[in-house]
Amino acid sequence: MSVVLRRRSRTLGRHLYSSKSSSSSTRIPILYKPESDINDTVTLQLLSWGRGASGQLGGGIEENRLYPTPVANLVVPQSSFALSPTPGRLLGHTPRPFLDDKDGPVVEVGVSCGLFHSSLLVDGKLWIWGKGDGGRLGFGHENPAFLPTLNPHLDSVRSVALGGLHSVALSSVGEVFTWGYGGFGALGHSVYHRELLPRLVEGSWSGKIRHIATSGTHTAAITESGELYTWGRDEGEGRLGLGPERGPNEGGGLSIPSKVKELPMPVTAVSCGGFFTMVLTEQGQLWNWGANSNYELGRGDRVGGWKPQPIPSLEDVRVIQIASGGYHSLALTDVGKVLSWGHGGHGQLGHSSIQNQKVPLLIEALSNEHVVYIASGGSSSAAITDKGKLYMWGNAKDSQLGVPGLPEVQPCPIEVNFLVDDDGLGSHNVISVTVGASHAMCLVMRSAC
Repeated sequence: MSVVLRRRSRTLGRHLYSSKSSSSSTRIPILYKPESDINDTVTLQLLSWGRGASGQLGGGIEENRLYPTPVANLVVPQSSFALSPTPGRLLGHTPRPFLDDKDGPVVEVGVSCGLFHSSLLVDGKLWIWGKGDGGRLGFGHENPAFLPTLNPHLDSVRSVALGGLHSVALSSVGEVFTWGYGGFGALGHSVYHRELLPRLVEGSWSGKIRHIATSGTHTAAITESGELYTWGRDEGEGRLGLGPERGPNEGGGLSIPSKVKELPMPVTAVSCGGFFTMVLTEQGQLWNWGANSNYELGRGDRVGGWKPQPIPSLEDVRVIQIASGGYHSLALTDVGKVLSWGHGGHGQLGHSSIQNQKVPLLIEALSNEHVVYIASGGSSSAAITDKGKLYMWGNAKDSQLGVPGLPEVQPCPIEVNFLVDDDGLGSHNVISVTVGASHAMCLVMRSAC
């Protein structure tokens, strides 16, 4: 075990601070603080909004939030914190200058939304909350959690991806753990029952896993050498990319992680849509496969299939992040532009209409912004600019866009504003966002500068 891992293990108890230790004006739980006094610190704040009937907003009660509301604060060293690896994002492409790769230990933070549950990752520890059915919270039972709760069964976590009824975690030593409902083989344990506790996925790969992603019913993992393994539901559309010779082994699903052999080159990032899969090469070329009835594959037609293929119109475009919804996709280029395609019925494409889009199209409403981060949920989308502004668009039925008074369909990106409390923490600079089916969360850096 490395020195960093030992340090994290020893100091677990030191990182828990209640709101009683914070100023009375804040009254927000502090879930992380440095072990010793450090002058160079910054406050990161987790906010949530949208539908929260299952506790997924982390506010302690059943509620719907119309606008972003604070859930927790993190006090981190400003010079040595970073975002944890994000599903669908090329490693090394951090969204803000102060998040560049650092020499030596860093405090990594990240957020993820599932269907009805949420998570916060900070310094290797996983905080998770929301609906507990199927064991998706990984506590050994199926009870819900309405506040961020530390999962004691995982340590040294680097990345988290939450699905519909299950969860996936990647450790700092390159191991994958899954838990929750195992229908269609989404857990990769060669079984189809639920797992109430995190369980190691024992795939046939050699070496470490460095990237993970999941959707409602299928999961993907990339090895250090760039090989892609998939498992879960494959029925009909071929979203696993395995071909006819390796079909489902029970009820339309495949519970054994299997290598996607038809990819002609190594890949470094993967995103799982509702019924399709996308990957990026190190050079930023986008390949995809699976369902295409709503033009999810962006090829100009509705011909789907299991075989990975590049998107013709993007062959000369360098993409640094991909994000998949249920039936639509987003791509972020290396020059800060956002393209979208697929199903547009809820306005999730951001093209000021509800028409489907056959091929990737630039979101004109964001063309004057330099976007550094994107996210997509079931039928909603989000983007963060280099100035720390958050834009959202798409389905607003459950207030998941964080802007009160919107129609149920919001086809044009709209800026999300934050209430300014008299907490002395300064302005909101958004650094990360995650979108579920009916709720969303973001991490902001609070700076008085």
